Amino acid sequence: MIRQFTLYTMALLLSVSTCLWAEDEPPPEGWRGSGELGYVRTTGNTETSSLNVGLEFIYEKDKWRHTLGATALRSKKSGTLDAERWTLNGQSDYKFSEKSYIFGAFRYDDDTFAGYSPVSSLSIGYGRELVNNDKHFLLGEVGAGYRMQEVAATGKSEDGAIFRGRLDWRWTITDTTEFGNQFLVEAGSDNTFFQNDNNLTVAINKAFAVKLSYQYRYNTDPPIGSDDTDTQFTTNLVYNF
Repeated sequence: MIRQFTLYTMALLLSVSTCLWAEDEPPPEGWRGSGELGYVRTTGNTETSSLNVGLEFIYEKDKWRHTLGATALRSKKSGTLDAERWTLNGQSDYKFSEKSYIFGAFRYDDDTFAGYSPVSSLSIGYGRELVNNDKHFLLGEVGAGYRMQEVAATGKSEDGAIFRGRLDWRWTITDTTEFGNQFLVEAGSDNTFFQNDNNLTVAINKAFAVKLSYQYRYNTDPPIGSDDTDTQFTTNLVYNF
């Protein structure tokens, strides 16, 4: 039931939403995006293989901006699957002043080895660009919504209202190097979820870049038998289009 409702709400939101970004100089209108790919394989005493991919699409028109992203991670050790995660997220923003906007967002997370899976949330709220200069960019968002999650081991549903907060900071170190930090919190009565992403991107040329990323995920009240913390380090080749 939760999966069907999640897929329906995602499709509905994608069909009716487009979005905006508040910058001093508006970016070109239309579609743009990026794709990421990372793969590692070892053989010998220990055989491991790991594949992670990511896609992001952005559409901008007038006061609207629409963002859709997806990631996939799959890892095996000695032929046994030890990590598998699929995520989908999207957001629509409408700019009503030079630096402020309202948003609608969704997040879907399906992790084979997590205590809660699947997890999906829908939220609305207010966002504001706090800093935008040659070196630094910072925006903050606050909102509220509804989260649907299942205890993976039992299938029990733990649904409820949430508070959502997000910070996005980017530091342009040089013309070709950028550091970024994205922080997300979804706080509910059953569990509070934190996710923090650090990434360092070095451009090779206008189309290609190398990206190092470290992701930290934390649940304050995981199901019994599940860890409260998950981390992930990736090295990816990025293609911008």
